[in-house]
Amino acid sequence: MLTRIDHIGIACHDLEATVAFYQETYGFGDAHYETNQEQGVREAMLRINTTGDGAASYLQLLTPIRDDSPVAKWLAKNGEGVHHIAFGTDGDVQDEADGIASKGVRVLYDAPRNGSMGSRITFLHPKDCHGVLTELVQKAGTAPQDG
Repeated sequence: MLTRIDHIGIACHDLEATVAFYQETYGFGDAHYETNQEQGVREAMLRINTTGDGAASYLQLLTPIRDDSPVAKWLAKNGEGVHHIAFGTDGDVQDEADGIASKGVRVLYDAPRNGSMGSRITFLHPKDCHGVLTELVQKAGTAPQDG
């Protein structure tokens, strides 16, 4: 079951300046930085709040580390701004994706990939989600919960 907005992804050109803006303007705390070579991005996760399922909601700031990454292509076409929305699950992300796929929504990956902070992720096609690139997230260290 989807239980929360895990994060909202924002594409940006200058990661440090964008982090500083969100910290200084909104008071968001320390950023967790990491580079995801597979996705071709450097990112910062800013925690907004905790949620009822023990996870948290984040703002994910993304900047490309190579010109052929999906975020680089998106920035070239759209400029800075909201890139995607991610919903967290308290179950297995593959099971969640399979259930959504059975309703006619295309899943972009055959199997979940590594995401931020050790999570498992997959994406849904934006054309099937009213123009919104949608990510499904299973946070690190969580096992699927039985019904």
